[in-house]
Amino acid sequence: MIARLAALLLLAAGANAAGLDPATLGSPPTDQWPTHHGDYSARRYSPLKQVDEQTVGGLAVAWSARFNDIGAQRGAPSPVVKGTPLMVGGVLYMTLPDFVFAVDAYTGKRLWTYRWTDKGGHLVANRGVGMYRNWLYFMGPDNWVICLDATTGKERWRKEIADARKQYFSTSAPIVAGHHVLVGVGGDAMDIRGFLKSLDPDTGEEQWTFYTTPGAGEPGVETWPDAATSLHGGGGTWMPGSYDPALGLIYWGTGNANPVYAGQGRPGDNLYTASIVALDVETGKLRWHFQPMPHDTHDYDGTEIPVLFDRVVDGKPRKLLAFGARNGWYVTLDRVTGKALVSMPYMDGLRWVKGINPKTREPISDRDNDPKVTGSIGNSNPTNWYNPAYSEISKLFYINTVRGFGIYYLLDTSPKPAGYSGTVAGVGETQRVLLAIDPLTGKHAWEHVYPSVGSAGTTVGPGLMATAGNLVFTGDDQKNLIAYRATDGAILWHYKATANQSNGPISYLLDGKQYVVMAAGDTLYALALPAGRAAAAP
Repeated sequence: MIARLAALLLLAAGANAAGLDPATLGSPPTDQWPTHHGDYSARRYSPLKQVDEQTVGGLAVAWSARFNDIGAQRGAPSPVVKGTPLMVGGVLYMTLPDFVFAVDAYTGKRLWTYRWTDKGGHLVANRGVGMYRNWLYFMGPDNWVICLDATTGKERWRKEIADARKQYFSTSAPIVAGHHVLVGVGGDAMDIRGFLKSLDPDTGEEQWTFYTTPGAGEPGVETWPDAATSLHGGGGTWMPGSYDPALGLIYWGTGNANPVYAGQGRPGDNLYTASIVALDVETGKLRWHFQPMPHDTHDYDGTEIPVLFDRVVDGKPRKLLAFGARNGWYVTLDRVTGKALVSMPYMDGLRWVKGINPKTREPISDRDNDPKVTGSIGNSNPTNWYNPAYSEISKLFYINTVRGFGIYYLLDTSPKPAGYSGTVAGVGETQRVLLAIDPLTGKHAWEHVYPSVGSAGTTVGPGLMATAGNLVFTGDDQKNLIAYRATDGAILWHYKATANQSNGPISYLLDGKQYVVMAAGDTLYALALPAGRAAAAP
């Protein structure tokens, strides 16, 4: 056993040194899953098709691994795996808040464990690690970026990027783009100023910082009452973004404005909160922006993942970006210019929007729908942090959504509120729906309403993955892991797990066998075809 573990770690070290040159990270993932999205595009698309619409019925658990032995954490009585594992050289690297695990991808056995002792921050989630050659990058909840040796789990360096005493906290998976480790922050309680930071992968030294709210004299500050308000205006960067190496641009979604539910102290659109920003990866300079949620007063955020895809439009090849915002708004943008091809609701009955800017095609939010002391009915979050997907087979964009409403209350009517300054309570029944959207029209190609008795059950993050087998993998709120036919939404397979799916699925080929890995609660499931079926499959 010891010899096998040593061989695996040496294999991983060798593969990492040779196979994780950042220049190769943009390739479609096959025998590894080396970055959060699988590649830079964030399509969460696997080109593997050993498991396809004909063979998926035979998919079975190859192994499972529980991580409940870490015990209760602050604010989290039981661990929930929300991070996306990486798989390189036969080793899976997965996380929980304060923990990194190296796991044998053949068996699920742990190879090493790294534990961080935090001094603050929220332990609500950790989305995973980034990887560069033989090094891993992990974020502690208290805003430390920690670099580990992937072979041994030993710490190489650490760097603090924000002060947890100011209520910054970190959950994101670092993204390695070129010679940059990109890390972001979250936090609402004390009116932070959001930022995205680039660190040197060798040393951790800062390369650049992009602040998501402008300072005095900077473009965009005119959308705030004054610079002082902008400097505490929020705009967290708590989810990973995407990257186009050919354009040298990274694309990031930014969080809600602060104060969260009270907008009277910050009239204006509040750039660049709840926006998509395109930044020069070498300098961090803003190239363009698009704001799907001007003047957010509902905690809708805009931190969903920008998905990059290419299509021919009107006879011309186009570099495009698909984005399903948390507020129910869908856009397809030209990712070179930021101009909108499609800008429209993906969900009926949005109450916060009263029109669309005819010049920019950004929605115009309705102040009459702002939270009130007596309550204001608004849409509950139509989606959240769980990742969407795009299929190169169906050419469709997939997103898990929620139809429902809440009553939004304003708790602080002063001219200068702070923090949350409001709250929301659910009202009526909710319904969870998987949508397949044509990104060139914004129309629904198909939808699947998850059956629930009464109202939708609690879910903690059913991310999506599309594959070349014409499949879409995700989960429902009844503990089922599900495979749909990508083109029409027919359910072809399901497996009853011990909890609801809680992370983004991945897939990779190991010794000729395709694995699909998904997490549900405290357990990681590796799914594959039985040996005979796998060998017979294409």
